[in-house]
Amino acid sequence: MKLPLFPLDTVLFPGCTLDLQLFEARYLDMVSSCLKAGHGFGVVRLIEGSEVGLAPSEYALTGCEALIRDWQQRPNGLLGIRVEGGRRFDVLSAEVQRDQLTIAEINWRDEGDDLPLSDEHLDLAILLEALGQHPLVEALGMGSAAQGQRSLAHQLAYLLPFRPDQKLDLLQLDDPEQQLQSIQRWLEQLQGDSSE
Repeated sequence: MKLPLFPLDTVLFPGCTLDLQLFEARYLDMVSSCLKAGHGFGVVRLIEGSEVGLAPSEYALTGCEALIRDWQQRPNGLLGIRVEGGRRFDVLSAEVQRDQLTIAEINWRDEGDDLPLSDEHLDLAILLEALGQHPLVEALGMGSAAQGQRSLAHQLAYLLPFRPDQKLDLLQLDDPEQQLQSIQRWLEQLQGDSSE
């Protein structure tokens, strides 16, 4: 399966919302063809290079499908789009086109079932609901009660102020229980740092 890639300095997770402003011709063309064909594009974390100009030299090989949910012309003349994270994927190979758009051969990851939350996840579920009260999170339409372990892990991984490499580690984990354990551990580290 071929998918156009949009390397960004962020990590998108399934079920999470991201607002983007587009001005480069390659990405405007990409969005136009995605809308016509009814499919999304791939968001991968930028590791080396820039979001604008030439295609980046290095990006993460695990990414998340971005499904276009809304678009509008912004007052500044740029195209604004809102995407929702779809399925995770691995990049098998990639080719940079003449317009510097990267097209990748990808493999979808198997997501498995979203297991129900247990009592040990209660604190994290309460944290997600508290985050949902924040105006920025509310504006994205996120932070509602998680449906299961996987959606709780994905929303917290996306919304909490972890480093990009930590977020990428979480995206690459297949087991939601492991994701939630890492989130809990990193939260304790963050709280430890702030109490010093």
